[in-house]
Amino acid sequence: MFGIKIVHQNHKGLVELLGKYHHSVDAGLHFYVPIIERIYSVSLAMNPLRLPDYSIITKDNAEVRASLTLNYHTTDAVKYKYENTDSIESMSQLVRGHLRDIIGRMDLNEALGSTSKINQELASAIGDLTNTYGINVDRINIDELKPSTSIQDSMDKQLKADRERIAAIAKAEGEAKSIELTTKAKNDALIATAEAQAKATRTRADAENYRISQMNKILDEAKDGYFENQSIEAFKELANSPTNTVVVPSDKIGELGKIPVIKKMLE
Repeated sequence: MFGIKIVHQNHKGLVELLGKYHHSVDAGLHFYVPIIERIYSVSLAMNPLRLPDYSIITKDNAEVRASLTLNYHTTDAVKYKYENTDSIESMSQLVRGHLRDIIGRMDLNEALGSTSKINQELASAIGDLTNTYGINVDRINIDELKPSTSIQDSMDKQLKADRERIAAIAKAEGEAKSIELTTKAKNDALIATAEAQAKATRTRADAENYRISQMNKILDEAKDGYFENQSIEAFKELANSPTNTVVVPSDKIGELGKIPVIKKMLE
């Protein structure tokens, strides 16, 4: 009597004879002798695996929780089945050990901001080491690096303090800028007012100088008859006034005798 075993596509069949590996078979229909023989089917397809979260201590003694996923496939069915009791767990421990070593050489802030770098270093560190288990890691990715609750609380407080400090600085700078602009506007107004006043003063002074200059020019061009006529008019007003005291220069004292005559002539 024979047993029938179907090895599916992208699988490798491992034939045991009396409990000992004998040979391998490819995908397809295979016959075997029950009790004496047995056929195990090992998948060669790519498989996803998510490793449970676990704690890692950084260089500055901060605790972070790491979670990652990877894709792997079996490269050697015989190694995978017979040379390791649990090749998947061995591979997982290898990945976790190297990840712990990489993050352990980084500060917390560096680790949190360097997941891409950690992925590359981890893939490079693993390299061909998993071939011992008949497995190859095709892709590895850190899904999350999360600080412990106490550290997260401290980071949140620090972040809040930094934001408040930045806001306070921005407010102070804004107020200082406002004061600066206000002071500048006032100074500009004072300067403009002073300049306007100075200009007005210069204009008035120029006008007064022009008036005096014109008067002097006219006086210089006036004839003696004009002044004699002005003297007669002045004596006329003096003669008609009740004034009994007159102050005149000593060289003009003779002119006083004309006052009665002028008055007589005006009667």
